[in-house]
Amino acid sequence: MAASKAVQGLKHAKPILSVDRNDARRRVLNLYKAWYRQIPVICNEYHINKRPKDLNRYLRQQFDKNRNVKDLRVIDILVIKSLQDLHETKNWWKMANHVLYPLQESVNPKPTGFLSKFLEGHDP
Repeated sequence: MAASKAVQGLKHAKPILSVDRNDARRRVLNLYKAWYRQIPVICNEYHINKRPKDLNRYLRQQFDKNRNVKDLRVIDILVIKSLQDLHETKNWWKMANHVLYPLQESVNPKPTGFLSKFLEGHDP
């Protein structure tokens, strides 16, 4: 009963920015284009030792992760956060390591099995 009232409340909640799906799609595409245009500048300013083509591929992967999001409010929140991230990157409010951290490929995954946890020195 409480779950059905929560679902009803979600149906009547107003969207944050986008009025309909087309508006949300337009915002996402404009955000993608803004990031795409900024990638060569980011490579030069932050002295990233990767090709812009690789960063474009990474950008595409990040957008593809949220491809199946259907809720307009969630899409709007993701767009706002990404715009804020882009703004911080463009204005040099981030350090180089903040920009480079998501691009690292050699992050050691946490051990999952008992033996690997034991060998790494983690408590089982």
